[in-house]
Amino acid sequence: MSEMESKYAELRQMIEAHKDWPGALMPVLQGAQEIFGCVPEDVQKIIAEGLGVTLADVYGVATFYAQFSLQPKGEYVISVCLGTACYVKGSQSVLDKLCEELQIPVGSTTPDGRFTLQATRCLGACGLAPVMTINGDVYGRLTPDQVPGILAKYRAEA
Repeated sequence: MSEMESKYAELRQMIEAHKDWPGALMPVLQGAQEIFGCVPEDVQKIIAEGLGVTLADVYGVATFYAQFSLQPKGEYVISVCLGTACYVKGSQSVLDKLCEELQIPVGSTTPDGRFTLQATRCLGACGLAPVMTINGDVYGRLTPDQVPGILAKYRAEA
């Protein structure tokens, strides 16, 4: 059995274990996210069929909650705060520089699977505005000129 076949079997077992629970969709989606690292359309279809709900219901929940991703995330997830304090202090220019350096639009993952770039609302570090995080590492008082050096650190960890 291949790795993917094993993952699909694990998903089906989880669906079977939860299908009679009220509100089973959330725990099944959370389990699918853990198994696959995301909840792509083929996984959503299996969940819909297994729980007897529509694909639209599954998609609606998967896209409503930020914890779910429809695409695999990179090894390093970069979140740039666009909350008011960060935006006023220039976070959009930091985000633009990241897009340029990584050669991807916001909400995407680099082709090599190393970096995912996302814009977020308040990260709770307004005093350090503008702020970004990379897998939990916080970078504050950023300028676009600092972006290449910060990325170089993560690129070197290959």
